[in-house]
Amino acid sequence: MRILAVDDDPIILELLGQFVEIIGAHELTTAPSALHAIDMLGDPNLGPIDCFMLDIQMPGMDGIELAQHIRNSSRHADTPILMLTAMSDKRYIDAAFAAGATDYVTKPFEIAELKARIGLVEGMVKDRQQRTKKIFAAKTIADQATHMELFEPIPIYDVDNVIDYTAMENYVAQLSRSALFGSTAFAFTIREVDAFHATMTSFEFYSLVSDVAEILSDTLVDHQVLMSYAGNGTFVCITESGWRPNMGGLMDAVNFELSQTELFDNNGERVHPRVSSGEAVRLIWKSGNSVMDALGQAHASAEAASVAHTKSLNDFWQNDQQA
Repeated sequence: MRILAVDDDPIILELLGQFVEIIGAHELTTAPSALHAIDMLGDPNLGPIDCFMLDIQMPGMDGIELAQHIRNSSRHADTPILMLTAMSDKRYIDAAFAAGATDYVTKPFEIAELKARIGLVEGMVKDRQQRTKKIFAAKTIADQATHMELFEPIPIYDVDNVIDYTAMENYVAQLSRSALFGSTAFAFTIREVDAFHATMTSFEFYSLVSDVAEILSDTLVDHQVLMSYAGNGTFVCITESGWRPNMGGLMDAVNFELSQTELFDNNGERVHPRVSSGEAVRLIWKSGNSVMDALGQAHASAEAASVAHTKSLNDFWQNDQQA
């Protein structure tokens, strides 16, 4: 795996070189600044980069701005980014993940932690290569029956504050109790998503999920929210600043925007997705596994609400026919 590390501290770059050499099986390329890294990425002879390690606090362009620049490049839209930071201030962490970071390592770092992070990244690189092939298979092969698995937490690109699900898990897992004060987890599930998945090509389904993500992002634009697609038609969200979302009102707002947006499949047929919302779960006084459990609780409640909505419609029609 080829890694590009960007840090204005030559000692850090030297340490990273030694650590990567000890870990083995990886090639490290370094840059002393964000602008230098951008020049390197513009060189067609550079070759592919499988992972970025970016210092957050650098003169000129900082690591958060560089992460945004990298994410705006189609070549590296889903390349894992590890942020290297001596700062534990949640503002920087939030900004880094919102800009597209996959995970972060706090300085001074230890070789065991760095090895573990790089190992996770290496697995992500392999998984994404296979996933990308499946996402775009419907555009390039005649077998239109090829589908992504419904449970796959596919990455969503170019939508504000939507991050990869692995990044969401990393973000939640590393927050401290004080950082979680006032935070809330909640989720939305696309109703009857299994029917959409069964009848659409992979590319159609991916487009549908992306469109719903954009509408969710636009609806939540006035609030500090990070969101991720977790699979099974469900988007999980973390909000800040003590805001207590009115889930019924949010669901109605999202569904209104969906009703006003014309979405079509590859045959030109209009599709009409709607979402159900789950309960809002406050993360106050939670830490470790209990935080992940809260995220799972929000996820499960949204899926349960979607199932209940579909069942209520079926019961209504059955009762109407019997009458």
